[in-house]
Amino acid sequence: LSAFRQREAVSAVGSSNMENDINLKFRQQLFLISENLVTEDVAALKFLCTDLLHLSKLEGVKSAADIFKLLMAQEYLNAEDTFLLAELLYRIKCHSLLKKLGYTKEKVQEHLRVKGRISPYRQMLYELSENITSEMLKEIIFLLQIHLPKRWMILSALDLLTLLEKRGLLNKDNVKILEDVCMTVSPDLLETIDCYKKGKGRVSSGWSFLFQPKAGLKYIVLEVLVLFSFKNAGLFQQWEVVLNLNQKTCSVVGLCTSEISVLFASFSTFFFFFLQTMKSYKMDGPHIGFCLIINNVNFITSQRKGSCKDAEQLERVFTWLGLDVRTYTDLTSGEIINLMETWQHVQDHKDRNCFICCILSHGKSGAICGTDDKLVSIRVLTSHFTAKQCPQLAAKPKLFFIQACQGDEVQRPVCVHTDGPTPDSSSVQERVSPFESIPEEADFLLGMATVDGYVSFRHIEEGTWYIQALCSKLQLLVPRGEDILSILTQVNEDVARRDSPSGTKKQMPQPAYTLRRKFIFPIPMAPPPS
Repeated sequence: LSAFRQREAVSAVGSSNMENDINLKFRQQLFLISENLVTEDVAALKFLCTDLLHLSKLEGVKSAADIFKLLMAQEYLNAEDTFLLAELLYRIKCHSLLKKLGYTKEKVQEHLRVKGRISPYRQMLYELSENITSEMLKEIIFLLQIHLPKRWMILSALDLLTLLEKRGLLNKDNVKILEDVCMTVSPDLLETIDCYKKGKGRVSSGWSFLFQPKAGLKYIVLEVLVLFSFKNAGLFQQWEVVLNLNQKTCSVVGLCTSEISVLFASFSTFFFFFLQTMKSYKMDGPHIGFCLIINNVNFITSQRKGSCKDAEQLERVFTWLGLDVRTYTDLTSGEIINLMETWQHVQDHKDRNCFICCILSHGKSGAICGTDDKLVSIRVLTSHFTAKQCPQLAAKPKLFFIQACQGDEVQRPVCVHTDGPTPDSSSVQERVSPFESIPEEADFLLGMATVDGYVSFRHIEEGTWYIQALCSKLQLLVPRGEDILSILTQVNEDVARRDSPSGTKKQMPQPAYTLRRKFIFPIPMAPPPS
C-alpha cells in the first residue's frame, strides 16, 4: 500500500509538472504575440472585446498582455482553447501571428460560424472604423459636436464609437446616428451598416429556423419543394402536406399548407437577399477610371523584347473599355514608388468608378523590378490605394495586373524569353503568396501572370502569353457581360494550353482578390480594337 501511494504521488507530481510546462509554453506564446502588437492593434482588441469584458476593466488596459489576462480570468482563453484569441487576431488582420497558436487564416474562417464570439454588431463597427479616414473623422466629429463632451479628446474612430455607446446614442438595435453622419460624410460607408441591418433582419425574420439541426429531413424536403415551386407557382394551391416531426423517422405523409406558406415566404426572403448580395460594383459614373501602364523594357543587365507589343495592346483595349490610359516606360524602383505616391493623391479618382494598374517588368516572388534591377514589393505598391491612403477610391475596385516572373529557376529557350532577371545561384529565393501582396481589405484584385516561384513567358515579337491572353479575352467576353473573375478564369485556361517552342515549358496565371461584388465593365459601343 505504501509503495502504491508513493507511485501515485510521483505520478501526480509528473502530471503537475507537465501541466506547468503546458501553461508556461502557452504564456510564452501569449507574450510573443503581445510583443508583436502595436498600439493600434491593442486599441482594436479592446474595442472588439467590449461585449466580453467589463468596460471598467478594459479602461485600465495598457498592452495586449493585459487583455489576455482579463480573457483568461473570465475563462474565455486557456491553453486548451485559444480560438477566441485566434478570432481576434483574424479580425484585426494580424494573420501572420495565427501560426503561433497553430492556426491559419483559412482554418479560423472554417470555425467562425460555430465558434465565433465577436458579435456582428461589433464586427460592423470595427469594419466601419477601418474605412473612416482622418478627414472623414474630423467631419463626423463636427456633425456630432452637439452630442459630444466639450473637453473630450477623440483620437480615433474607435474612440468616437466607444463614446457614442457610452452616451447611449449607439447600440446593436439603434445605429441611426451612424447612418445619418455617413450619409453626409461618405455614403459608401452606409453599405457596411446596411449589410449588418440585413443580417440582423434575417435572424429576426423567422427563416433562420431553416438551418437548425433539429429541423432534420422535414425542412430539407420543404426546401426542395420551395425551390421547385419557383418554376411551378401553382403547385402549392393543390397540394396539402403533413410531415412527421419524429427526428428519427421523418417521412412525407401529406401536405401542411400553413408550414409550407411560412417556409416559402421565409425562403423567398433569403433567396432575394442572396441575389442582392451578388450585386455588381457601380460603373455608371461620368468616367470609368484611370489605367496606368508601366512598361519596363531596358534594364541595366537585360532587355525585355516584345514588351512594347503588350503595352500597345493594353493601351488599345483599356482605351476601348473607356478608361483614361497613361503609359510610363523604363522606370527605376524609386520612380515606380514615386509614381504610386503621385497617383495616390490624385483628386480626380472621386469621379471615377475604378482604378487599374498594369506592370510589365522582370520580377521575383512578391516583387517586381525597376530598370535599375532593384526589387519593389508588390504589396508596397498596392497599399498606396487602400481606403485610408487613398480615400477617393474607398469602396471602389482596384485592379492590378502584373506581368513578371515570380521565380527564376527556368532555363531560357531560344525564342521564348522568361520575365525574370538572370538567376543568382548564390541566393535562395523566399516565396511570397500573391494573397500576401494585396492589402488585407476589400475591393482589390491582383492578376499575376504566373503562380509563385515560377517564370512567365514572353515571345520577343508577339509579347507575353498572359497579357496577350488577357487582352484577347477582355475583347471577347466584356461584350457578353462577363465579370472580371470569369474572364480571368478563361485567361488561365488559354495560357495553360500554351507550350514553349521546346514543348517542355508551361505557365499558370493566378488571380488573388478581395472583391466584394462582381466587377463588370460597361459594354463599349465601339467594336473591339482587334
